[in-house]
Amino acid sequence: MKKIELEIVALSHSLAQTQNYAIVLGENDGVRRLPIVIGEFEAQAIAVAMEGMEPSRPMTHDLFKNTLSGFNIEIKEVVINNLVDGIFYANLICINNGQQTEVDSRTSDALALAVRFGCPIYTYEFILEQAGIILEEETEKEVQKAKSRRSEKKEKVKSLQENSFEELEKLLKVALDTEDYERAAKIRDEINNRQS
Repeated sequence: MKKIELEIVALSHSLAQTQNYAIVLGENDGVRRLPIVIGEFEAQAIAVAMEGMEPSRPMTHDLFKNTLSGFNIEIKEVVINNLVDGIFYANLICINNGQQTEVDSRTSDALALAVRFGCPIYTYEFILEQAGIILEEETEKEVQKAKSRRSEKKEKVKSLQENSFEELEKLLKVALDTEDYERAAKIRDEINNRQS
């Protein structure tokens, strides 16, 4: 079965269940979205990793990542591989000394680890057919913003401090054009620090 790559495009309170959150995954090369309801703890774990925040003490997912890394185990990818009675199932595809192992995981935990390991997230067509949606308010800017984030990940963009002043100005223009205001603020701060 062909895998379809996804990326995290949104994390918000669930409208249906007030104590839960919804993480929205989007097709890399399409407009379908896959909303998944997750708990508050997992939402916090994903948000902390996405924002690059480092808590003073490791959270559970950080501890698990550190443990795996300590034993030279890498998570190669996360695969959302089934949907039964509205519950998503996922596997962690792990590599240790060249040997691949699949580990069953709750989808929310798998996503929290995917963010920490920087690994791709996949699913299958039948899952997108069952649970995927196309948002009517989907705009070209949102698609471009997702492509911008994806190219940043794939190129393993150097840190802002390593960019020249001219490169920073180009990055700022791209971030503003794609309405990635969070990244634009970080770039602007770096430019202001250099001008001071």
